[in-house]
Amino acid sequence: MAGAPRPKDHDYRPKSPCFGQTPFLARSVEPPIGADVEEPWSGRRGRKRLVVSVYEKIERATATLSPSPAEQVANAKRPLIIRYGKHLRGFFDRLIASSSLVSNDPVLDVRDFPWTHILRENWQAIRDEAIRAALGQNSPSLASVSPDHRAIAPVDKWRSFFLWGYGYSIDENLDRCPVTAATIAKIPHLNSAFFSILAPGTHIPAHRGVTKGLITCHLGLIVPKDGDVRMRVDDRIVRWSEGETLVFDDTYDHEVWNDTQHTRVVLLIQVRRPLRNPGKWISDAFLNVIRRSAFVQEARDNVLAWNAAVKQLDV
Repeated sequence: MAGAPRPKDHDYRPKSPCFGQTPFLARSVEPPIGADVEEPWSGRRGRKRLVVSVYEKIERATATLSPSPAEQVANAKRPLIIRYGKHLRGFFDRLIASSSLVSNDPVLDVRDFPWTHILRENWQAIRDEAIRAALGQNSPSLASVSPDHRAIAPVDKWRSFFLWGYGYSIDENLDRCPVTAATIAKIPHLNSAFFSILAPGTHIPAHRGVTKGLITCHLGLIVPKDGDVRMRVDDRIVRWSEGETLVFDDTYDHEVWNDTQHTRVVLLIQVRRPLRNPGKWISDAFLNVIRRSAFVQEARDNVLAWNAAVKQLDV
């Protein structure tokens, strides 16, 4: 918007309890030998063509799994809370915020979420599992599996490897990542968990989360150093560090840039916000409706269909 003030670059990197007051240092750990962390977005031309061909086959195989955007708008199966919820979101979010047991700031202190330490303690094993299991054809475009994200998720630019989604487990993906599965099983009030994979040069436009009843945590796994990869949350600029956690409220306007030549990978965790009543009642009711809605059910079905299509290619 013309004349709008430019957000200040705070270069915010939340201090982790396990590092005390020591400033974060950008740590780069080499992936396991033989791991190609750049596929399918870079690497040898022949390999890239092969991977792209595989993606195209899977995309075609799953193209009919979700209705078009126009069909979604007309889809009567979507409950009123999904179709018109954005008009009421401010009202409900204010009620939830008034009942919050933690800060309502855009970026939160990791020390208020003690469970984040288990992510930091296991980050290298989690990263290795992400490289082995989530990079390549096993991770579909978020736009392919979640129709509601098509407006902000560029095809083949933002990919996801789901482990949990709104309380539903993706068992075959969890089986491929045993350390990650065991780690996130210890997180209280877990709602969703997935590897979020951002291709080089990607910009995710400004958007907001569904409800203030959820809090988002990112665990940095692969953070490129050859440029600037960052996220704006409200008026703050934050950056990831490998092995560190970033906790924020995604109902604040936020957007992401990967202005590098390499792939960024984080483990994205969503948990239910700690609340007292009546906010807890409101949030729980809202999330239970969301969980049973087409918003979640379509995405779940599409993830399972994608996995089935990948298996067929491996036969």
